[in-house]
Amino acid sequence: MRSDEPDEMSGDLPEYAERVLDVADLIPSGRVMAYGDVAEWLGEGGPRQVGRAMALYGGAVPWWRVVRSDGVLLAGHELEALARYREEATPLREAPRGAEGHLPRLDMKRARWDGRSSETGTDGGTDTGDVAHN
Repeated sequence: MRSDEPDEMSGDLPEYAERVLDVADLIPSGRVMAYGDVAEWLGEGGPRQVGRAMALYGGAVPWWRVVRSDGVLLAGHELEALARYREEATPLREAPRGAEGHLPRLDMKRARWDGRSSETGTDGGTDTGDVAHN
């Protein structure tokens, strides 16, 4: 068995994946954290490790709140994510007319959550991209 797969007997998640999912659960409605933000919050791993944990185990948490740092919507899940962002009033930037698919991007400057507060006010996230640790 690989170390990133759940134990089939117990159904346990790998410890790192469990920690990633715990952070995803903390992100307030209407806000997002980039994969690298989550890794920084945990003080372990990097964006790819967080992305893998979310891809394998993130279906039971608000997966649409853990995103690419450039604000591009998750490939293959764009429409579902977009519907959730609109429902939660997550700040978006409209796509330029020439953009393929005309899908908006997340407005990372306003939507990014810094991890310090559970408030979801309209002031958006941190301008610096710094992430506070527990």
